[in-house]
Amino acid sequence: MSQTCGFVAIMGRPNVGKSTLMNHILGQKISITSRRPQTTRHQVMGIKTEGDAQFVYVDTPGIHALEKDRDKAINRFMNQAATQALRDVDCVVFIIDRTRWTPEDQNVLERLATVTAPVILAVNKVDRINDKSTLLPWLEEVSGRRDFAAIVPVAAKHGTNVAELEAEVAKHLPESVHFFPDDQVTDRSLRFMAAELVREKIMRQLGDELPYQMTVEIEEFREDGAITHISALIMVERQGQKKILIGDRGERIKSIGRDARLELERVVGTKIMLNLWVKVKRGWSDDDRALKSLGYDLD
Repeated sequence: MSQTCGFVAIMGRPNVGKSTLMNHILGQKISITSRRPQTTRHQVMGIKTEGDAQFVYVDTPGIHALEKDRDKAINRFMNQAATQALRDVDCVVFIIDRTRWTPEDQNVLERLATVTAPVILAVNKVDRINDKSTLLPWLEEVSGRRDFAAIVPVAAKHGTNVAELEAEVAKHLPESVHFFPDDQVTDRSLRFMAAELVREKIMRQLGDELPYQMTVEIEEFREDGAITHISALIMVERQGQKKILIGDRGERIKSIGRDARLELERVVGTKIMLNLWVKVKRGWSDDDRALKSLGYDLD
C-alpha cells in the first residue's frame, strides 16, 4: 500500500479551540492553551503518523480584525502567520464555536475564499449546547456558507468525534512519502516550547490582569547531565506591568516559575533549574525589528 502525507491547516478566529484540537489529535501538548484569545502567536506543526498515513497539522494564530490600538506589528504578524499557513496545504480544518457565527468567523471564511484545497468545517464545543435539537438546523444553515468537504460536530477538549474528523482529513491526503520521521511530533525545538510553556503559565495565572504586550525569550537552555538550566526573560512594555507580573514580594513570579518548571520537567524529561526575569522594553510589540529579534519572523 502506498504512503500518504499532507499538510492540514487548522484555522479559525481566536479562542475557538484550535490548539486544544491539535493537542488532542497528537495525544500530547504541542500548542499552549488558555482562555485568553490569541494565545497562539506562531505557526506550530504537529505531526501524527499512523501506519502509511502522515498528517502534518499546522496550528495557527486566531485571525482577528485589526483595529484601533490593536493594530500593532505583532497583531499583523499573527494574521500573516495564519494566512501563510494556507499556502500549499492539502486540507483546511475551519473551526467555529458551537452555533455562533461572528464577524470574525466571517472574516476567516472570506480569507478562505481563494483556497482551492478542501475545507472541512469543525463545529467545536457541541457538548456545551444545552438544547441539542438546535444543532442539526444550524449545521444545515451553515452548510450554505461554503461548499464544505464535510461538516463535523466535535468537542475537542473531550475528544468527541475527533476520530471522525481525522477520518475526513485522511480522505484528502495525497500519495507521498512521509516528510518527517515517523516518531517526530513537532517541528519546534524544546527551547521554543520552553518559552511557550512559560508564557502559558503567565496567561493562566494572570487572567484579565495579563499585559497583552508580553512575550518570553529563552536566554539560556543548557543541558548538564540530568539537569537542564533554563533562563527565561519575560518582556513587557510598562513598569506597571512588571509589578503585576512580579506580584507582592515576588510571590506571583515564584508561582509562575513553579508551574512552568513542573510542566517543563514532564516535557523535557530532566530536572529543570528555571530562572525567570522581567524586563521593560517600551514599544516592542509595534516594532518590526524588535519582533524579528524575538523570533516573530515569517521567513
